[in-house]
Amino acid sequence: MNSPRRQVTRQKLYEAAVTLIAEQGFSATTVDEIAERAGVAKGTVYYNFASKNELFEQLLRHGVGLLTDSLREAAAEVAERGGTKVEGIDAMIRAGLAFIARYPSFTQLYVAELWRTNRAWQDTLLVVRKQAIAVVEQALRDAVEAGELSDEIDIQLTAAALFGMVLVAALDWLSFQPERSIDEVHAALSRLLQGRVAGRANA
Repeated sequence: MNSPRRQVTRQKLYEAAVTLIAEQGFSATTVDEIAERAGVAKGTVYYNFASKNELFEQLLRHGVGLLTDSLREAAAEVAERGGTKVEGIDAMIRAGLAFIARYPSFTQLYVAELWRTNRAWQDTLLVVRKQAIAVVEQALRDAVEAGELSDEIDIQLTAAALFGMVLVAALDWLSFQPERSIDEVHAALSRLLQGRVAGRANA
């Protein structure tokens, strides 16, 4: 049974786990430490998750689920006020930046795990990555169908490129250029999306 109380407990465990694992790595993080950081008994961890591996798998699903929800909501808000499909994609870029700014430890963890091939949760990671990029793919497909983007674009590759662009740009922003505002970062990526960088260079 997934009661509100259990959801709150799981959220505490997710937050504790992602912070600790981002700080010291998965192998070095113990269930005892996760429980202590979350302010619960060790048995509570095993009541909610069969193992530390399962906790991490569910953490990946939970985090990427929050991200995809925020992307969909951003595009839907633009559609509701009569905006274009490309404006919807632009809103998704900002939503992605906002998510990463809010959950930097999760994002760092997610990006680091993408490059590992020996983890028990590799299949889960690939599934959640596909789910997130599928949201961007659909937005691009809608824009092509609306005549806002060329039907010659490679939707799969473009979606992956946009997704990766936001991840890397956001992490670089938070790590090396924290003095910049989200508006500045979004504006730069927005210009890339809309081709204004090339346009100005040729002006």
